Amino acid sequence: MKKIYLLLFLSITSSASYFAMKNDTFDPAKETKAINTFLNDWHAAAAKGDYNGYFGKIAEDGRYIGTDATENWDKKAFAAFSKPYFDRGKAWDFKSVERHIYFSKDGKTAWFDELLDTWMKACRGSGVLEKEGKEWKIKHYVLSMTVPNDATNDVIPLKGKYEDALLEKMRKEPKP
Repeated sequence: MKKIYLLLFLSITSSASYFAMKNDTFDPAKETKAINTFLNDWHAAAAKGDYNGYFGKIAEDGRYIGTDATENWDKKAFAAFSKPYFDRGKAWDFKSVERHIYFSKDGKTAWFDELLDTWMKACRGSGVLEKEGKEWKIKHYVLSMTVPNDATNDVIPLKGKYEDALLEKMRKEPKP
C-alpha cells in the first residue's frame, strides 16, 4: 500500500512540475509583442506627461543615458531632472520607426535598439530589459542623436565647443 501511495505521489509531483515548466515556457513572439507594447506605452507616457506611467517602467536600479555627455543618471536622479517637464503635461514625444528586440536563452533578459522620430530629428535608443515577475522593466536605456556620416566633419567643431573642456577634465581624473 505504501508503494502505491509513493507511486501516486511521485506521479502527481512529476505531472505538476511538467505543467508548471510548460506554463513558463518562453515564447519569443509573445514577448516581442509585449515588449513592443511596453516600449510604445513608455514613450507615450512621456508624450502625455504621465510621470508614474513613465518612471514605473524603469527598474529601481535602472539607468538612463541621455544625449549630453554628462547625462548618466540613476532612476532617482533622472526622475528629479525630468519632473518639471512632466509637470507641464508633456515631456517629450519620441516615436519608434524601427525596432529590433533580442532575448537571452532563458527569456528573462531582452535588449533592443530603436530608431526614433523626435524633435531632434532621428535618434537612436537602445536598452536592456529584465523580467521582474511577469513585468518587463528597463534596466538600462541609452538615447543618442544620430549624425549622418557625410555631416561628421561639420558637426565635430560644434561638439568640440561644448565637449573639449569636459574631455580634457575627464582625461585628468583618476580611472576606476
